[in-house]
Amino acid sequence: MALFSVSKTAFLLAFLSLRTYQSEVLSEPLPWAPESLKVSVNTTSQCLHLQWTVHNLAHHQEFRMVFQIEISRIKTSNVIWVENYTTTVKWNQVLHWSWESKLPLECAKHFIRMRSAVDAAKTPGPRVWSSWSSWEEADVQNSLGQDPLFVFPKDKLVEEGSNVTICYVSKSHQNNISCYLEGVRMQGEQLDPNVSVFNLNHVAFIRETGTNIYCKPGQGDGIKGTVLFVSKVLQEPKDFSCETQDLMTLNCTWDPGSDTGLLKQLSQSYTLFESFSGKKILCKHKSWCLWQVAPESQDMYNFTLTAENYLRKRSVHLLFHLTHRVHPMAPFNVLFKNVNATSATMTWKVHAIGKYYTLLCQVELYGEGKVTQHNVSVKVDGVHLFSGLEPDTEYLAQVRCANGNHFWKWSEWTHQNFTTVEAAPSEAPDVWRNVKIVQGRCVVTLFWKPLSKLQAHGKILFYNIVIEYLDRTSGSEVLSIPAPASGTELPLNQCSSQIRITASNSVGTSPASVLVVSREPGNEEVEEERVKGTEDGFPLSWNPQPRHVTGYLVEWCEQPRDPPCDLQWKNLGPNVTSTVVSSDAFRPGVRYNFRIYGISTERVPCLLARKTGYSQELAPSDNPQVVMTNLTSHSFTLSWKNYSTESQPSFIQGYHVYLKSKAGRCHSGSEKAVLSDDAVCCKYKIDNPEQKTFVVENLQPESFYEFLVTPYTSVGEGPHDAFAKVTTPDEYSPTLIRILLPTVFCILLIMITCYLKSQWMKEKCYPDIPDPYKSSVLSLIKSKENPHLTIMNIKDCVPDSIEVLNKQEGTRKSFTETESTKPTYLYLLPTEKRYSSPGPCICFENFTYNQAASDSASCGHVPAPPKAPPSQLGLLTSPENLLKALEKNYMNSLGEIPAGETSLNYVSQLASPMSGDMSNLPKNPPEPALCSEYKMQMAIPLGLASPPSSGSSSLSSITLLDEGERYH
Repeated sequence: MALFSVSKTAFLLAFLSLRTYQSEVLSEPLPWAPESLKVSVNTTSQCLHLQWTVHNLAHHQEFRMVFQIEISRIKTSNVIWVENYTTTVKWNQVLHWSWESKLPLECAKHFIRMRSAVDAAKTPGPRVWSSWSSWEEADVQNSLGQDPLFVFPKDKLVEEGSNVTICYVSKSHQNNISCYLEGVRMQGEQLDPNVSVFNLNHVAFIRETGTNIYCKPGQGDGIKGTVLFVSKVLQEPKDFSCETQDLMTLNCTWDPGSDTGLLKQLSQSYTLFESFSGKKILCKHKSWCLWQVAPESQDMYNFTLTAENYLRKRSVHLLFHLTHRVHPMAPFNVLFKNVNATSATMTWKVHAIGKYYTLLCQVELYGEGKVTQHNVSVKVDGVHLFSGLEPDTEYLAQVRCANGNHFWKWSEWTHQNFTTVEAAPSEAPDVWRNVKIVQGRCVVTLFWKPLSKLQAHGKILFYNIVIEYLDRTSGSEVLSIPAPASGTELPLNQCSSQIRITASNSVGTSPASVLVVSREPGNEEVEEERVKGTEDGFPLSWNPQPRHVTGYLVEWCEQPRDPPCDLQWKNLGPNVTSTVVSSDAFRPGVRYNFRIYGISTERVPCLLARKTGYSQELAPSDNPQVVMTNLTSHSFTLSWKNYSTESQPSFIQGYHVYLKSKAGRCHSGSEKAVLSDDAVCCKYKIDNPEQKTFVVENLQPESFYEFLVTPYTSVGEGPHDAFAKVTTPDEYSPTLIRILLPTVFCILLIMITCYLKSQWMKEKCYPDIPDPYKSSVLSLIKSKENPHLTIMNIKDCVPDSIEVLNKQEGTRKSFTETESTKPTYLYLLPTEKRYSSPGPCICFENFTYNQAASDSASCGHVPAPPKAPPSQLGLLTSPENLLKALEKNYMNSLGEIPAGETSLNYVSQLASPMSGDMSNLPKNPPEPALCSEYKMQMAIPLGLASPPSSGSSSLSSITLLDEGERYH
């Protein structure tokens, strides 16, 4: 016990001595301070690399030390970074440390120093630091060159979303330098007079060629810039998986995500490392890699897939057993054997995986919209029998396999088609008919629906029709209609007949459909009913038949039935008395007619009901074409007889007649209505849809009206089109029209007649004045002096006779008295002795010069006595003197004779010497002998004639004899 006490006291004394020694040692400067500090700059990575050593370490000594590093910018007092770097220090070891600067190192000076301490984490008490090393300077600006402007960093690569610092260094001391990011000016801060800094936060990817940044001074040239390459963030590989198809090669696949590569930078790379074997390979592809399996040496695999680019790394891991990742190859050599109408045998082969592996194969069969599946265990060859197939049907069979012991994945499908052979049709055709009488004969139109593919069992080639007449003991007609016909027309010798229809393909014939024709069921008097369609179709119902029926049939067709429409029908059982007829062909606004037949045991149809309706009624789309007649001052009649009510998109219930007037008053039988355009009018309602005439009454004469006729239905009325316009006449217009029309007609008829007879009227009422140049008398003139004379001159002729018409002054005689006046003639007789006797001459009278003579028609042509009485002789003188005297006295007497009392009568020289009036002329006078020659013609005024010896109003005749000259 005493010995233990002595030992304990000695241990305590030794421990206290050791603590005292350590306190004394630590109070002195630490002998292991950092020495030989060197700083280098890497501008590419914008890093400062530090290198130093620790002296005074014994060869066997090893300490864990902490180095505190301070970094200042621009000046030593501006400390921007402090970090403690802990590492194990050995004898004669060179230590390294790097620091990446956010600000480009070219933009500012940096200063670095450090101190050290022993890592006393396990030793209680404060840490004792060595003294600081001297400041080391890192200045890159001195090596920039002589350019006036620089922009940093150069071609830096960063990830999308990073923060980047840009700076420019100017050696020209210009303060008006502007910097731009993709053309947008940036706002920065100034570090010193020559350096400005721009902070870009969350930079975005713009293009693979990089983002453009440039700076330019305010004056002069010298634009400088850089390109900032922004890479997309490297993603971790997804869906990393490995599998084998033959237990010899592993195929590892993954989803690499988006590519981070740029034009001047490499994209990410992938390495595959297996930890159990320690093997590592660099994958040649971005999404898959092959790994060779060592034969029978390894079953478990632990893979690490690493994605790496210039900025970061991403890794995923996968652990699995080799036999649990078997993905077999697709089956091959698929064949079909023993294919008939209802069955087929399928065979295939698989790729062997191992001696003891069994594959599970899945077989699928597609046909007629159905899919069937079957599982089969296979080692080398697979076989499966398909049964219950449809004849003449194409099927698709496919097979795939998987590991039967440890399921991992199915192989790819292997497909193959096959078709079963044909068989005889299994169902009779669905047949219906339409019967009509044409010229006393029954004409049956047969309709049949094509057999479905499941019923036809092959391609239908033709349809067989057998007609058996029920009134005959023997004999039938056989017809063959080539497919794909769906009907035919049969003229029957008699209506009572039985018709059998079958369908045939290359193998056989279907069962027969039987129809019995007795008479037209449409002739039966069955009242038509209306039915309203719904979204589901047309609900139809009928009364059950007391007598036995084998079924019912419903047929329907669009309105109208002529020309024949697409007739459809539906067969129903004997216990059915209602159905809903639905079809995708039903259209809104179309009327459909339905007929319901009962089929007796003798196959004779009987019409039970007739229905008509619309699947959806629509408002009428057009209005009737209205004709207005019987327009009076108080009414007019409207008619629209050509408007068909059955072809409308809904049931017509009646018509509305709208009438507009300026007065706006509505009479009894109408009501006021406001149209869509706020116009007010009178509305007349017609409840009978078959009434297609309407008389609008109680109108005002000479008033303007507008009218419109539109049908109305349960869903609305027709469109309000443009109104027709009419103006009522006044009350007297019809009477005036009855008077004026005949009058105008007569005037027009007279005008047309006068126009057609204008030449005749002209000749009778106002004949043309004869043209002297065209007179036929000129041809009788034969002048010796001028043989070519064409105009009669007064000097060329000597008058033979002059007729003077004299009327008493102050008296006017009537036309009758003028007619009874018998003028006497003054004859100028030739005196040549060669004439033995005065030959007869013709009196030519010109009515142009003597209007009075023309009116009285008193040209005397009666032969005169051979010698004139002495009392009638006047002054005898020469022709020249006579002409002169006549001319002189004529001119003087024109103003003395009152108008209308004297007229001139021109008498031709060819006139025969005659006196008296024309009534005494013989009816057949002898032809006159030609006068001596054609003498000059002239008119003599009445004043030049000698007055008569008596008071008689008749004219006297004077004969002037010329003995001196002859005219030839």
